[in-house]
Amino acid sequence: MSLKKKSRWSESIDAMIDSLPPGLAEGLDAFGVYIELEKGHSRHTVEGYQRDLCQCAKFLASECGRKGWESVGKDDITGWLESMRKDYSTSSLARKLSALKHCAKFLVAERMITSEFTELVSAPKLSRRLPGTLSADEVDALLEAPSRLSPQGMRDRAFLELMYSSGLRVSELCNLALQDIDLDEGFLRVQAGKRGKDRLIPVGAKAVEAVSKYLHHGRPELVRTKTGSDLFISNRGSAMSRKTVWHWVKKYAERAGLDPTTVKPHLLRHSFATHLLSNGADLRAIQEMLGHSDISTTEIYTRVDRKRLVESHAKFHPRK
Repeated sequence: MSLKKKSRWSESIDAMIDSLPPGLAEGLDAFGVYIELEKGHSRHTVEGYQRDLCQCAKFLASECGRKGWESVGKDDITGWLESMRKDYSTSSLARKLSALKHCAKFLVAERMITSEFTELVSAPKLSRRLPGTLSADEVDALLEAPSRLSPQGMRDRAFLELMYSSGLRVSELCNLALQDIDLDEGFLRVQAGKRGKDRLIPVGAKAVEAVSKYLHHGRPELVRTKTGSDLFISNRGSAMSRKTVWHWVKKYAERAGLDPTTVKPHLLRHSFATHLLSNGADLRAIQEMLGHSDISTTEIYTRVDRKRLVESHAKFHPRK
């Protein structure tokens, strides 16, 4: 009886790697193990890297006749990027090239190849798009959309209030535990994981009220025997997933009369930062609350605010 080799990755990733020449496949599998175990990346991130790298390797094998990374050159990579220009945005191309550059450095470090074949390849120039935001009235409409009476409605109102109050990412929201929020002091703790530090974020009065109501009247109705310490739980009693958050944000956007195709969870984070800046908050404080490692990432919100100033001036100034 033959024993089937235990798969490390998802079936789709395994199938893509298995379809490649051995010289290209071996490097990708090893790189995936490295960034998962050594760099601490999530399985979702690792498989995202591998999809991009498999796409590149498939092009190199079919269009350039390459059987291993050692024979790959600058022109091969440039050709790969050019072949995708019609189908992908500049930011997507830059992400794919970044994944390949990281992989190439790993292959050199592990002595699988002798030279870094992406070193001379320039990244596509990115035009930084201003993040979309909701107006204060639109935010109010969205936050008022969930029911105030049902356990699920209390939960959803609480997580929407908390996302807007504290600028949380969806993953951060879903990872919150009961012990991470202090309603008496009005703070919550976001755990940054292996490569960062935890951060404390203030929680506004309305969010404190909504979370408190959910904890006292909503969450107890959702608890099941398997329920752990997760702050926000599903109707089945397990931790609420990113997919569930996305689903309900779109549902409540539609109920609030907003465009459900443009209202996404991250829009509340952008609105949080923009509204704070518009009302005089310090940029460094916003950076700290958002968890940005580089102030330049936060500075994009000054451009959003300046754009609103120009639009308001053009619309309302008597000598426009």
